[in-house]
Order: sequence, then C-alpha cells, then structure tokens
Amino acid sequence: MTRIRKFLYNQKAAPYVFVLPFVLTFLIFFVYPVLTTIRMSFQEVLPGMVTNVGWKNYQRLLGDRIFRTAVGNSFRYMFWTVLILIPMPLVLAYMLNSRLMVASEFFRGVLFLPILVNVVVAGTIFRLMFGELPGSFMNTVRAFFGLEPIKWLRQKETGMAALVLMACWRWTGVNILYYLAALKNIPLEMYEAAEIDGANGWQRFRHLAVPLVKPTIIYVLTISIYAGLAMFTESYMLWAGNNSPRNIGLTIVGYLYRQGWEQNRMGFASAVGLVLLLVASIINFIQLRITGVFGKERD
Repeated sequence: MTRIRKFLYNQKAAPYVFVLPFVLTFLIFFVYPVLTTIRMSFQEVLPGMVTNVGWKNYQRLLGDRIFRTAVGNSFRYMFWTVLILIPMPLVLAYMLNSRLMVASEFFRGVLFLPILVNVVVAGTIFRLMFGELPGSFMNTVRAFFGLEPIKWLRQKETGMAALVLMACWRWTGVNILYYLAALKNIPLEMYEAAEIDGANGWQRFRHLAVPLVKPTIIYVLTISIYAGLAMFTESYMLWAGNNSPRNIGLTIVGYLYRQGWEQNRMGFASAVGLVLLLVASIINFIQLRITGVFGKERD
C-alpha cells in the first residue's frame, strides 16, 4: 500500500496517472472498435458463421445505387446546415453581446430552449408540422397565401428543407453559446478603440470580432461537418422509420443501420462505417488545412 501511495504521489509518475483514464477510454472505446470494424469489413458475418470475403464488401458498396443516394443526401444536409449554422448564430451572438441589445438574457434562453427538447420529440413535432393533411401547420401557412397543400415529406426538396429547418431550430442556440463564450473574451477596450478610429458596427464585426473568434468558428465548423454526415435519428423520426419515399431521407448512417441491423449484414455495414469515417476525416482535414490549423508554421 505504501509503495502504491509513493508511486501515485511521485512527481514523475503523476502526469501518467492523470492521463491514464483518457488513454484507456480512447483505446477501449475508439481504437479497439475501429480495429474490429476494419477486420469485420473484410468478412461476411452471419449468426454462427464468419467468412473472409476480401474486398467484396467494398466492391459491392461502390456499385450500390442506394448507397450513392444516401451519400448525396448526407452531403446535401451537411452543406445546408454548415451554410446556415456557421454564420447565422455568429451574427445573432454578436447582436446578443452588444451593449445596445435589450433583454439579451431572455433571448439567449429562448434560443437555447430547443436543444433541451429530445430529438425523438422534435422529430415527431416536425413530422406533424409537415404533414400531408390540409390542416397541418405548413399546409395551413400555404393556405394563408392562397396555395394548395402539398406532400412535404414525399418530395426530395421539401423533405430536405424540413430536415435542415429542424437542425437549425435545434442547434442555433448551442452555436450561439459557443460564439458568445468567445466574444466575451474580447476586451471591451478593443471595441472602444475601433469606434474611436471611426469603425462602424459592420467593420467592428468584420475586422475585429470575426478574426478573434476564428478558433471557435473552426471548432463549430468541424463538429458541424461531422454531425451533418453522421445524422440519422432526425431522419428516422421525421419519416417515422428508415424507409422514406424513394429514399429521399436516407443518410449514410441510415444505410448502415439498414444493412447491419435490419438486414443482418454486419460485414457490409462495417465497410459502410469505415467509408463514412474516412470521408468525414478527409473533409475535416481539408477544411483544417484551408483554415490554417494544419500546415502552417507557427512563430
């Protein structure tokens, strides 16, 4: 017992002791599952039988039309959510951080409330909002403008619009909090100095606030890319299952779920998961390189 205590209180050993829980968690819950998935992607896994099939799963994957549809849906969803959920919350956070903003605490709370709603509940609410009946909320809005009701979740464009709208409703408040935390770290004197130099509100935002919160913007962009490609539950709840009309709501993870759990093709599903991991990693590496996180020499 004394030796263990001496080891734990040893200055040389202490850093390794503190980092050990993270290392173990990383190895057990990330490295081991990834290695297992790589091995399974070259196998055909059936109950009580495992067969090595080489590159057959990947060859089949590249030639699968439904997989290409799922990839296209995921990329469109990622594109629109990134396009909206990066700049819009930043502008709103800048406004809420302004001294001229009235009742800013109230608006912060209101904007953050949607994330407290469970995704299952949110998906059900939006499914009812975009229902086919004339009395659904969105068709009532169309009727107000003299337009005919439409089947929102049976068309490719309107179905994607519903998904993106739900994402914006749920995640705008969270991104606002990220940006607010960064904006709070900017000294007030810098705004005052810029104002004395004649900078207007837009110039202070463009040339002062945005460059100083760039690390937060990159962080939000990184997690938004991953979240966009990995989206599944929202689509599953919006269409009340994983079988949307003509697969207009099928995502990469939804395709993985269909192959692995619904059709019991775990080897093929493992190949889908690895392709998703590779694509997300490449896209994030490219954006980190473009934004200067990787590949630039530091002073």
